[in-house]
Amino acid sequence: MIASLPMYDRTETAAANDRLWQGIRTNLGYGPQTLTRKGDVWDHWLSPDLLLSQTCGYPYRARLHGKATLVGTPVYDLDCPPGHYFSVLVARADDPRSDPRDFADARFAYNEALSQSGWAAPQNFAAHHGFAFSNPLQTGGHRLSAMAVAEGRADIAGIDALTWKLICRHDSFARTLRVLTQTDPTPVLPYITAKGQDAGALYSAIEPAIAKLSTQDRKTLGLKGLIRIDPQEYLAIPNPTPPPGA
Repeated sequence: MIASLPMYDRTETAAANDRLWQGIRTNLGYGPQTLTRKGDVWDHWLSPDLLLSQTCGYPYRARLHGKATLVGTPVYDLDCPPGHYFSVLVARADDPRSDPRDFADARFAYNEALSQSGWAAPQNFAAHHGFAFSNPLQTGGHRLSAMAVAEGRADIAGIDALTWKLICRHDSFARTLRVLTQTDPTPVLPYITAKGQDAGALYSAIEPAIAKLSTQDRKTLGLKGLIRIDPQEYLAIPNPTPPPGA
């Protein structure tokens, strides 16, 4: 069996994620002893041996719907409806531009082409305002996108709101960046399991495991609870034009 919690796992959150998984495993009464942190996340998400992982809304609607089962949606400590999140558009603090439309031709850093918060949400935001981010630079991760802007290799980036909180908490380069605006909220990155697994039992194991985390661990992970969101809410989000070569 495979259990992984890759989406907000970094050095400063790893121990809290481990304790969360141990609580889930104890409540389930079975499962791998430790989280899997090696290998390609797509191999985890599509494996028939997947017990639990966390994916992004865009991969779910683009490739995983019908191949994996939604378990539940975490509730994070964000200023938006429960079970939702948003992206922040960040630029260098000393960049005089303040209107995102002024960045239409600027170098736009994004993590992955199938990222809701890094690609889809910023491009859907731009389309709503009559433009597109037309000069993309793929970085491979939200933190790497923020670093690309801070180092001058890009001018603007779309960053997952919880990742941005973690960057501001742990990375000194965040002080050289500022938030221009944020996108509309969409459903948070869901927990998934392989088809045929007992999603109800997993939900019943995760919910009390979150509640039993220490106050410090919940703060570390920004995690408040668990809710159910209908799959159609994920599927209804528009898919933007992919970046060149994706």
